[in-house]
Amino acid sequence: MARDIAARVPPGQYATEKWPVLHYGGIPRFDPTTWDFRVFGLVVEPLRLTYDELRALPEVTITCDVHCVTAWSRLGMTFEGVPVRTVLERAKVRPEAQFVMVHADQGYQTNLPLSYLQADDALLAWRADGQDLTPDHGWPLRLVVPRLYFWKSAKWVRGFELLAKDRPGFWERNGYHMHGDPWKEERYSSPW
Repeated sequence: MARDIAARVPPGQYATEKWPVLHYGGIPRFDPTTWDFRVFGLVVEPLRLTYDELRALPEVTITCDVHCVTAWSRLGMTFEGVPVRTVLERAKVRPEAQFVMVHADQGYQTNLPLSYLQADDALLAWRADGQDLTPDHGWPLRLVVPRLYFWKSAKWVRGFELLAKDRPGFWERNGYHMHGDPWKEERYSSPW
């Protein structure tokens, strides 16, 4: 059993039962009457969904391990929400789109290769471990991309901008790695 757990924890990480709260800035207020989610940029049909429209899409549950750049890993988390692929298919991504800039409340952004958002384990989540997300964990909507460090799983996510070329988001402009693979320890853009 311990060997199975060790195989799921990337180099430089430790397993924890806790789900630490880490973010930059305050916690935004959620107003369901004005909240929306947008998909724009290199798409055939730019998309704007209200919270109710997003919640009406087919829901799935995934179980995954999450890894924070600060060295903790939480194993076997369960998230519920809508697959990112479902939302992207509605917007009809253009062939030249290769990257996505994820936009969140308070101007936060993070960049991802499009392929990560089209994968089966990419989710727009509103529940974690059987409970609605709390505001400090991203309520009403959090991106979940478990194959990358968890800063790429933006809290309070509000939209996807499809791009032909990669560009850095908030943490990437401030010294974090452009990709963020925990198995390769892609924490920072340069050694400290």
